[in-house]
Amino acid sequence: MASESSFDVVSKVDRQEVDNALNQASKEISQRYDFKNVGASISWSGDSVVMVANSEERVKAVLDVFQTRLVKRGISLKALETGDPKASGKEYRLESAIKEGLSGENAKKIAKIVRDEGPKGVKTQITGDELRVSSKSRDDLQTVITLLKESDLDVALQFVNYR
Repeated sequence: MASESSFDVVSKVDRQEVDNALNQASKEISQRYDFKNVGASISWSGDSVVMVANSEERVKAVLDVFQTRLVKRGISLKALETGDPKASGKEYRLESAIKEGLSGENAKKIAKIVRDEGPKGVKTQITGDELRVSSKSRDDLQTVITLLKESDLDVALQFVNYR
């Protein structure tokens, strides 16, 4: 078995699933008693999600509903970058951006973890916003996947193109 096996480490979010979670959260907010007459809403604004309510606590509750829906749809909360609620007139607004792709800095961190703690003979290569990990042994690749799942990184990781 002289050929090399490999997989790619990526950080991608299924936009359709995020949209479905947002629609479910919007429906729940419109139906829940504690959100009646507080002007609570959630919607897309370009590539970010905007939550609006009449108090800081209510806007944080809207965020909680949205996060619950994301988790139920299998989307990691690490892909959500949320700021602080800002007062805008009589309402509070909260923006959350969806993070996608591995930044160069995060790719280097992951490559360093694989190099330092992973099995010998495993090679990493950064290509754009993904990281290719290759080795002669598939068992070593499984070990690297387990290692990366257990490491505490601030990005949501997926492992694709396992060959």
